[in-house]
Amino acid sequence: MRLHPASRISFQRVTRPTLVGAALLTLGACSWFGNDEPPPLPGDRISILSLEQTLEADAGLADLEVRLPAPYENANWPQAGGIPSHTLYHLELGDELKEAWRVDIGDGSDDESRMFSSPVIANGNVYVMDASSTVTAYSAEDGKKLWERNLTPEDEDEGSIGGGVSYEYGRLFATTSYGDIIALDGENGEIIWKTSLNVPVRAAPTIAEEQVFAITFDSRIFALDAATGEINWNFEGGVETTGLLGAASPAFANSTVVVPFASGEVYALRAGNGQPAWSEQLVRRRSYSSLTSLTDINAFPVIDRGVVYAASYSGRMIAVDLRSGNRLWDQEISTLQTPWVAGDFLFVVTTDGDLVCMSRRNGLIRWVRPLGKYEDPEEKRDLIIWTGPILVSDRLVLVSNYGVAVSVSPYDGKVLGQIELSDNASIPPVVAGNTLYILTDNADLVALR
Repeated sequence: MRLHPASRISFQRVTRPTLVGAALLTLGACSWFGNDEPPPLPGDRISILSLEQTLEADAGLADLEVRLPAPYENANWPQAGGIPSHTLYHLELGDELKEAWRVDIGDGSDDESRMFSSPVIANGNVYVMDASSTVTAYSAEDGKKLWERNLTPEDEDEGSIGGGVSYEYGRLFATTSYGDIIALDGENGEIIWKTSLNVPVRAAPTIAEEQVFAITFDSRIFALDAATGEINWNFEGGVETTGLLGAASPAFANSTVVVPFASGEVYALRAGNGQPAWSEQLVRRRSYSSLTSLTDINAFPVIDRGVVYAASYSGRMIAVDLRSGNRLWDQEISTLQTPWVAGDFLFVVTTDGDLVCMSRRNGLIRWVRPLGKYEDPEEKRDLIIWTGPILVSDRLVLVSNYGVAVSVSPYDGKVLGQIELSDNASIPPVVAGNTLYILTDNADLVALR
């Protein structure tokens, strides 16, 4: 287990680039990790739950030391959420990061089109989908373009909302908002098979046990044969007519698929036949506003050591035994982001902009760090949405839709530093091959190594 190191790791404050084509991070000769004291983050802790309710650390955990597993270097990040269980623990990066390369992957997010999917990295290649459903492969070493494939049907206009990619078995599996699931050759982008579901798919698929699992916009999950694209089974959850942009990918472990639906339901299904093992409801018991009545689950479920962790926008987070379906604990936490589990702790950022460290065993809160909720805290305008966190070399890294990346100590919640990006970032960063990848809303993909 790894104990709290000296607070030697932090971002260095830099000025937002203003020139067209400026590097994503204005690093120059500066280290990505400086020792300067970072300026305070903007914002306050006005609760979106309309009760002025704030999260507080549990007094009984005040003396509990946060211990984490030692960081390790992961060669790949092949699927949405990293791996099918969405559990990567503690990743490793070098202390002196510099920009290795950056590319423009195509069309970025705007009012009509939106990217939801993080890059995936496998076998020395980086695969990414832009806001026009174009998939491009790059060399992870130098960013050289290897191939690209536009997956927009000929009879459709350019642009889409969502979709994504995951890699397994030498193939790249792509979903689109046009309702297609497509298997591409990972080396050259040639289409191997294409299956049309005729319903938009907003999130990237999850691949396991030679099947492709994808959730459609109308709250159904389809299991397809990864070799042929034939539909093996499908299961329908509850339908929700009102929701948020975005979607979650299912989690997989021990021959079980854990599926979040927009209705706030979570189902555990047998991977072989789609039969339900158990279900849970993540709708908050009491709704305090029209916002908290939305039941969407945009956070990916996480499966760790036989326990499922799932959270919803409406304000409920639970831990459930994967095999039995018995609930172990729940907390009133609202989030759009996937929790990160490492050791005996769980980290999650709330819709109020609070980064929270919790005990994975009982859900009690060890520490809370406000990151800022509003770009203009005095007028309470311009909501900041933080994405992440990921745990990398003794720090939690998050990015925001206001172009700021922040580094926070996982041990005590201290803000170690922040940097400004060349554009907003609404997709969590990923790490593979000792490289940090950040994809901005204007479709800049940067590799820091």
